[in-house]
Amino acid sequence: MESIKLMLNQLGCANCANKIEKSVNNLSTVQDATVNFTTMQLNITLKDVKQKEQVIKEVSEIVQEIEPHIRVQEQNLAKKLKKNIHFNGWNFVKSQQPLLIGIVLFVIAILSGGDFWLYILTYLLIGGNVLLTATRNMKRGDIFDENFLMTIATLGAIVLGEYPEAIAVMLFYEIGEMFQHYAVNRSRQSISDLLDIRVDSANVVTASGLKSKAIEDVQVGDVIVVKPGERIPLDGVIVLGSSELDTSALTGESLLRFATVGEEILAGCLNLLASIHIQVTSTASTSTVAKILDLVENASSKKATTERFITKFCRVYTPVVVLIAVLVATLPPLFWGANFSVWFYRALVFLVVSCPCALVVSIPLGFFAGIGGASRLGILVKGANYLELLNQVEVVVFDKTGTLTKGQFAVSEIQPMNIEKQQFIKLAAYAESMSNHPIAKSIVAAYDQAISYDELLNYEELAGKGISVNFQNQQILIGNRRLMEQYKIEIPEVRKVGTIIHMAVDGEYKGYMRIEDEIKETSREAIAELKACGIKKVVMLTGDSKPVAQKVASSLNVDEVHAQLLPHEKVERVEDLIATLSDGEKLAFIGDGINDAPVLARADIGVAMGGIGSDVAIEAADIVLMKDDPLALVVAIHKSRFTLNVLQQNIVFALGVKCLVMLFSIMGIANMWMAVFADVGVTLLTIINSIRVLKK
Repeated sequence: MESIKLMLNQLGCANCANKIEKSVNNLSTVQDATVNFTTMQLNITLKDVKQKEQVIKEVSEIVQEIEPHIRVQEQNLAKKLKKNIHFNGWNFVKSQQPLLIGIVLFVIAILSGGDFWLYILTYLLIGGNVLLTATRNMKRGDIFDENFLMTIATLGAIVLGEYPEAIAVMLFYEIGEMFQHYAVNRSRQSISDLLDIRVDSANVVTASGLKSKAIEDVQVGDVIVVKPGERIPLDGVIVLGSSELDTSALTGESLLRFATVGEEILAGCLNLLASIHIQVTSTASTSTVAKILDLVENASSKKATTERFITKFCRVYTPVVVLIAVLVATLPPLFWGANFSVWFYRALVFLVVSCPCALVVSIPLGFFAGIGGASRLGILVKGANYLELLNQVEVVVFDKTGTLTKGQFAVSEIQPMNIEKQQFIKLAAYAESMSNHPIAKSIVAAYDQAISYDELLNYEELAGKGISVNFQNQQILIGNRRLMEQYKIEIPEVRKVGTIIHMAVDGEYKGYMRIEDEIKETSREAIAELKACGIKKVVMLTGDSKPVAQKVASSLNVDEVHAQLLPHEKVERVEDLIATLSDGEKLAFIGDGINDAPVLARADIGVAMGGIGSDVAIEAADIVLMKDDPLALVVAIHKSRFTLNVLQQNIVFALGVKCLVMLFSIMGIANMWMAVFADVGVTLLTIINSIRVLKK
């Protein structure tokens, strides 16, 4: 199944976004569709790729029916989010001409005493858009929304002869909508500014000199020049020059990084010191920046439980309040002989205050602000649902190598048997030379000579055990005790702390090496902070030996440790831990290597170390820590909790104020003016509150 992404340009109504999402999901050709209100993006999974053009046509028709002013176009992934978010003041003023004329006529009508037809003309100019939208929705069978509520309330006021009040309510509703659209637009702009780390062009070295090209036209292998003060446009390797780089936009790390020839650098970093020449290793669509922006922009497609609940709640809530309003208007006059016009007015006030805009707008905006703010700290959250789940984590499980430790191994001891030491390290280095594992790299580094791969044959990596390879007509086995036992090779008992790597040549044991890894500086603090913020248990899983695992676990104050595990055994341990959790409690696993991918996928929340983590691990994870710092997990949990707290404040505040004013309206205390504030004013306040998540 193929996915397509469509931009819904000028989408300013969160309720309309929900309607579009629901309608598109009802198409027989669509597997799944999600509207991201914050980025104005519609993500569609097709049942059949051949139906792509038909689906786009049908979607355009749906959108035109719901919101005619919205322009639907297929998204170019190379574009910045920022290009889709803009606010043109002059165009906005021109679009509001009927409203501005209506305001002038309203002032004239008030000052002159006005007659019926002047008030009606004023009402139509100011509220015409609301009336048309409500009528269009009713024709489609979509009755219960804010336009319907405002139409019934103001027409009812006109029937009662309250012309100025009906016009004023519609006027303040429209002004409130304008402020709401502006606030949402500013919020989108704030998020896009935070993520504005992409460069549009690059200076490419050509035979005729430097040539500026759009990054989409730069090919892998091209050499580009990045001057001081410029951002790195594409991933690559420095081939000339050296400089200091500001990597904070990617990792949240404030410390500068010095990079020189031969070092790999990522798109999005800021070059500070001197010009550098970089050989490009990725295209515009596969660069680190593109992946980050794609992750963040698409994160809201995975909606949180709170967000889904609000959408469902509003579908039930609006019909219910309309029914209550009808009962308020009819029951007292029918059964108690009360004045109909008095209770009819109270019902109209009740309708005005009941609009659910505050919740429909502020909840998705708050989640996206949380995701955007986290990305600025080097924490990439792949969905609002994962940001919410972080708040429920009770057990944190760490991989050891490369996660709690640096993964920068060094050979600390070599004990050859019946072989020269130099020959031993040579054979070991050749055997390990095709592996990307940190231990393999440390062995190759200890040999410190050029390696030719021509004589390596039948290379096989045995998960959790080691490597088998043929070199110079010799079969080399190198790995842990399990590998030697598999091939029935007798080995001595080695009682030393560290990773012990044994080697055999043509079935004869040739000795061992001891390799050790350093603990990361922040690991101890991270585990202490996790416990301080309420995490019940911290567990470490590793394929390393028990003595090494116990030493690291003891040093870090880990609650539970399991060693000498194969990848599938890590999954089994995680499943055992998940089985002990109560309802509503979640488990997070943090790892970095290819062998961690299965357990990252199995955990409630999989967290990958982004900088040194493998592509497979990052793909399987739900959250990526770009700094490779376990302490970033603590930051992510705090970010999640703060986001959920703000959204809970919005829900309680919005519903609290609305329920109070609805009660006042039934009691005859509230009037239309108070109702408008309870609708528009509360919406603006919740939007402003949501933006705190971005800045915190």
